[in-house]
Amino acid sequence: MGALEKRLSGLPADIVRTAPEDLASHLTDWRGAKQGRAEMLLLPRNTSDVVEIVRWAAANRVGLVPQGGNTGLVGGSVPEPDPSGPVAVLSLRRMDAISPADPAGLSMVAEAGAILANVHTAAEAAGCRFPLSLGARGSATVGGLVSTNAGGVQVLRHGNMRSLVLGLEAVLPDGSILDQLTALRKDNTGYDIKQLLIGAEGTLGVVTRVALKLSPALAHRSIGWAGLASPKEALALLKRLRAAAGEVVESFELMAGAAVELTFDHAPNIRPPLAGAHDYHVLIELGAKASVLESVLAAAIEAGEVQDATIAQSETQGEAFWSIRETIPEAEKRQGKTIKNDISIAVADLPAFHAEALALLQQKYPGARPFVFGHLGDGNLHWNIRVPVDAPEGWLATEGEAARISLHDLLMRYRGSISAEHGIGTLKAAELGRLGNPGKLAAMRAIKSALDPLGIMNPGKLFA
Repeated sequence: MGALEKRLSGLPADIVRTAPEDLASHLTDWRGAKQGRAEMLLLPRNTSDVVEIVRWAAANRVGLVPQGGNTGLVGGSVPEPDPSGPVAVLSLRRMDAISPADPAGLSMVAEAGAILANVHTAAEAAGCRFPLSLGARGSATVGGLVSTNAGGVQVLRHGNMRSLVLGLEAVLPDGSILDQLTALRKDNTGYDIKQLLIGAEGTLGVVTRVALKLSPALAHRSIGWAGLASPKEALALLKRLRAAAGEVVESFELMAGAAVELTFDHAPNIRPPLAGAHDYHVLIELGAKASVLESVLAAAIEAGEVQDATIAQSETQGEAFWSIRETIPEAEKRQGKTIKNDISIAVADLPAFHAEALALLQQKYPGARPFVFGHLGDGNLHWNIRVPVDAPEGWLATEGEAARISLHDLLMRYRGSISAEHGIGTLKAAELGRLGNPGKLAAMRAIKSALDPLGIMNPGKLFA
């Protein structure tokens, strides 16, 4: 019996895959930028299987890389290319059950492998909604959303995933089950251990089931699109919206003109909402009647803050507006190599930071092109940098990383964050070590050491 066969003994045969064709799609990330290596793929059917797997991994010193939809952008769900020991990918995709929603308690329980789009459908069937949405909703899973503390386009009103988890069940590195799977709105009984698992990127345990916080269905919904000159004017428009509509601003998405135009090049079936070119665009969604949005946009145009605007006249047209925003990442991926930067900053500081970042890029990295879009309302921009058209071979590996570091250094002057919603993974581990608060990093390492002394949970992630 070979070494691999010996290690596999004790696991149910139905959950183990070792064929290269079964492993292939689990060993690379969505961008195709990282290629990892693992000896096996494990496909648990339920929490009991996960317990068996974790205990087996601890006994055999096998690293476990938990994986949901594998749509992350920082390498958190992909094994290392050269792991220090045997590694298995632990895919939760078979654990995809969703319980009926509780409309009275506005809650729902879903297994970690449940697809976000299916959660939306199940909530809507009960007259509710799960207010977290992102472009990868057709493949992103509940477990992945929890483990990365995902954000998306509705954080402005509803918060990120941390705000939408009422309770969870997880298997800890010693094989014990953390059972906080309740829909309680109040539970003041000491440490809230589940919060350690949210955003931990699978380094402290395996999330298996989640109690989700739902919201009532919207009585009214209006969607608008505006063209304007800069983020400064966009922020002025957001202030107008909040003054007129209160806390019903669901989404406020900023997109540079270059990002919007790229979607038209790569998806010719998408039609521009406005005539003419604009340096920046804003996509707005309100949980209010269209008349509210119409009056705010009219006032902003009269004040010179908005150059042009339109309001969707139907649900179909509104979804067409959203398709432009959601096509941007795919269009960017097809266009070529890009330096990804998922940053956050105080909303009031965002226009000044953006202007400084543009000047910095032009001065230090001529030819590099900013590619900016994101959630202005909560201070989170994807401040990406496209490689110069005539860049020599190897520019991305040398100048590209230097450009990322320069942007992060500027960000630190504004007391911002190098990761708003995508996590750390391996892509940003070195930068977290360089820029992170020493006290916080010490506490993180102490928690990791206490809960996972063998280091089997998602090895190589978070810590450089």
